[in-house]
Amino acid sequence: MNTTKKNSLFKPMLPRSKEEVHRASTPLELLFDLVFVVAVAGASANLHHSIAENHLSSAIFPFLWVFFGIWWAWMNFSWFASAYDIDDVPYRILVLVQLTGALVVAAGVSDTFSKGTSWFAITGYTIMRVAQITQWVRAWLGDPPRRQVITRYIVGLFLAQIYWWLIMLAPMSLKPYLIGFGILIELSVPFLAEKVNGGTPWHPKHIIERYSLFTIIVLGETILSASTAVQSSIDAGYVDGSLVGIIIGGLLLVFNMWWSYFQQTEHNITNSHWQGIFWGYGHYFIFVSAAAVGAGLASSVDFMSGQSMASLTLTNAVIAIPVICYFLTLALVHGRLRAYPMSAAVLCISTVLIALCIWSQSAVLLIGLIISASNAFKLWHYRTLSF
Repeated sequence: MNTTKKNSLFKPMLPRSKEEVHRASTPLELLFDLVFVVAVAGASANLHHSIAENHLSSAIFPFLWVFFGIWWAWMNFSWFASAYDIDDVPYRILVLVQLTGALVVAAGVSDTFSKGTSWFAITGYTIMRVAQITQWVRAWLGDPPRRQVITRYIVGLFLAQIYWWLIMLAPMSLKPYLIGFGILIELSVPFLAEKVNGGTPWHPKHIIERYSLFTIIVLGETILSASTAVQSSIDAGYVDGSLVGIIIGGLLLVFNMWWSYFQQTEHNITNSHWQGIFWGYGHYFIFVSAAAVGAGLASSVDFMSGQSMASLTLTNAVIAIPVICYFLTLALVHGRLRAYPMSAAVLCISTVLIALCIWSQSAVLLIGLIISASNAFKLWHYRTLSF
């Protein structure tokens, strides 16, 4: 357990205790999160523009890939900080270096969308990785019992970053396949490292809080994307009942996405290695779906005001499909289908109804109402079971 005085100039990087009480996100972690607001906004904006230009088919993979890079950089930092945040001067400086690298990655989001890869993004990741590996080396020196675990992280991160640089030299036609393999390499590093000697001493409640904060960040970007599009429509003089329906439906969607995520206080994260990996990795689909909903809402406003070249069904689909993915993944990751069998039936019915909305002129409003009714029924059902 790390018992040394905080904020000292330099101290050994001892592991934090998994049983530490009142473990909360630090101001430095919150500052780090703010950088990712920029990156998430960039990814969502590029998806929105691709939908409006009717280029969705060529934007889906870049969006998923770019968002993975954003989420993975955030996740690598968060899990390390949960185990080894000693808050001395070298630690803070290295985190600020990582923050700088994240800003460079954010600057390369648009370039990655158009080309599949970006020198900006790779350079930013390299800056973050140099700082991160340095942090792991400090942990290797300060935590001898876990040196085998830490060595796997150091070697894995180094090899993964070399691989990304090699991809930049590959032919464009091969890059999608090489990127997919690179993602598997990245995912395998924590999976293989955490299997050794119980893994790193990350704090379960701290990790849950960190993921909750990232959920709020992504939902905030969803609101920002939609509100910006609505403001543009109002400025252009396009105000009618359809816009009001999109506003009401969009608010219902975001409110219910927040409500559903934070409805459950217990999480399946500590029971086993596999369960922790499933919980941690599964959140990618929650986050990316929420970000896609924001782009979809903005695209609906564009279609209503005649500023989109996409069809009605495509515009509605880019909202309906991410909403279905969000609530399905949330139910699986949080283990609600096992705990509440009725949730599976409600989820199936709401999924079918949402899918049918793709052909509706008022899809956003209808989807918002369906999700509201679904959540209201589940809330009533859960409370009935508690008595």
